[in-house]
Amino acid sequence: AIILVHWLLTVWGSMNYMLPLSYAWGNFSVLAVGIWAIVQRDSLDAITMFLTGLLFTVLTDIIHISIFYPSHDFLSDAKRFSIGMAIFSLLLKPVSCYLVYRMYQERGGE
Repeated sequence: AIILVHWLLTVWGSMNYMLPLSYAWGNFSVLAVGIWAIVQRDSLDAITMFLTGLLFTVLTDIIHISIFYPSHDFLSDAKRFSIGMAIFSLLLKPVSCYLVYRMYQERGGE
């Protein structure tokens, strides 16, 4: 569910080309690692990399949104929706990090 929600929010957040391609590439590659963590349930490395990637994208999303946020004169409804979904994804990432950390502990992490 974590991967599906963040995938949808990332698609909606990058559909207007307001954020650079690095936003989409960063988030989609972390989600690919998340799929790897789902497939290999016994791998501690996969879940560790997914958690680290999520934490890293929190920082990069803050930088992307703060640098590329348009001025009020250039905000159409589609751009407002797109940036809103990117911000919503950013706000959900700490909750996702907590849930992934709980999965890390269940797999034997300290």
